[in-house]
Amino acid sequence: AKGKKLTNMRASGSDEAVILTPPVQMSLEDCIAYINDDELVEVTPESIRLRKKAGVKLKA
Repeated sequence: AKGKKLTNMRASGSDEAVILTPPVQMSLEDCIAYINDDELVEVTPESIRLRKKAGVKLKA
């Protein structure tokens, strides 16, 4: 008799760990000096975030 088909199995070596760089802690002044024209500094009581302006498309 034929053995069971093992098709939907994960490859043993394909789970490589993704290495993320830790976020850089910047002051509000550093963030304002760092941003480009298409970015915003979002300030909340808990954090300061850099983000892109909504609706701005990159030119290829």
